[in-house]
Amino acid sequence: MRILVATAVPVERDAVARALTGTTGIEVIAAGVGPARAAAATATALAAAPRGLVVSAGIAGGFQPDAPVGSLVVADEITAADLGAETAEGFLPVTELGFGTVTHRPPESLVREAVAATGARAGAVLTVSTVTGTATRAALLKDRHPTALAEAMEGFGVAEAAALHGVPVLEIRAVSNPVGPRDRAAWRIGDALQALTDGFGKLAPVLESWNTV
Repeated sequence: MRILVATAVPVERDAVARALTGTTGIEVIAAGVGPARAAAATATALAAAPRGLVVSAGIAGGFQPDAPVGSLVVADEITAADLGAETAEGFLPVTELGFGTVTHRPPESLVREAVAATGARAGAVLTVSTVTGTATRAALLKDRHPTALAEAMEGFGVAEAAALHGVPVLEIRAVSNPVGPRDRAAWRIGDALQALTDGFGKLAPVLESWNTV
């Protein structure tokens, strides 16, 4: 059984791969930015070889104060936050339109083990196609998803591909910036990438154990 770790870009891939040096049965790829590209690349990798687990990993925006910059978040739900329709009464997720899905849930036991190993917080990680750039948008997302700790752009796409192949999914994110007004000067990408490396160093035994199940 092999594990696939799908990141978005090469710097994330390299941050994860550094922590997994010496481990076996774990492949790390840079799948691309956004849910569509992530889904396509993950599905292609899953079609090429059987996997026992898919992990979506990378950096993310964190909802303050629950997920401060530099912290780790493990998703207990992976939710597409903007898949649906805007109406006069507000946003409707695609499920309320009568089709599709907007949430995937990782195995509870794996989430618990990942949290215990890494010290991460567990909560919802939202997948968005447009990164939040205002306080108003951040407040709307938090109101719709009270357990949300972070937002990123790939998790739901990775989870959709995994579900189509009948493979469980996990998502882990290192927080590089607050969700809210866009301020690149406040981003700490280097710190988040180091946190991702450190987190996967602690997570490696959990993944190796899962790999033998």
